[in-house]
Amino acid sequence: MNDSDAAHALRLWHETAPGAVVLDGFHALKHALRFGAGVRLAVTSDKESVLALAAELADDVTGTLRRCLVEVPAAELRALVPQVHPTRVVALAVRPGRPENLARLAAAPRRSPVVVLDNPRNLGNVGAVVRLAAGFGATGVVTTGDLDPWHPNVVRAGAGLHFATAVERLPPDAFPPGPLYALDPEGADIRAVSIPDDALLAFGSERHGLSAELRGRADTLLALPMRPQVSSYNLATSVAMTLFHWGGPN
Repeated sequence: MNDSDAAHALRLWHETAPGAVVLDGFHALKHALRFGAGVRLAVTSDKESVLALAAELADDVTGTLRRCLVEVPAAELRALVPQVHPTRVVALAVRPGRPENLARLAAAPRRSPVVVLDNPRNLGNVGAVVRLAAGFGATGVVTTGDLDPWHPNVVRAGAGLHFATAVERLPPDAFPPGPLYALDPEGADIRAVSIPDDALLAFGSERHGLSAELRGRADTLLALPMRPQVSSYNLATSVAMTLFHWGGPN
């Protein structure tokens, strides 16, 4: 460990942290690097362990990590984040610009849906949905309400895959163009409906479901198949089922 490098990194962290995206853990940093994030600083209390993990799981980023990771004392690392990730690495990245994200969401023709989360309340669920959207190649994830979809806990749950898709918070009147398909128990069985590539796929909040406003704006209501007396699916499960149906054979 080079004490002067560590001291410089810690000063830079405190200068850079306001407004930056916190990448908490190896997998968040790995994905951010893979998808072109502007990583400003990455620190760890055990550089060799992180490099060994990269060599085992993601050798494509090992060289980059070897160059950019700065080792700092464990006590200093603990002071930077509320809880140190088990992989003992954390980084700061530049949040993608809102105009760039809006342009990606609105670009036509759109070749994959946009997932809309209507007033979500659970940070972990939002992160799981971002991870799903990235995995399925969705154009982006839009949230309504006051939850910040770039909150550190959302980015952690999303494993840094915010950088693989466009993630923004928007009011309904600013949604990107496209037919709005809303998931609702009273909708048509999703198995009988073909979802177009330019669809907006709207899902209600974990507790209250779709708002009356968004339900009223929907072009089509869809229902997921569900056994009687089962009340609901987890939000991320509902999104996964819907995206799988969109991407499957028609």
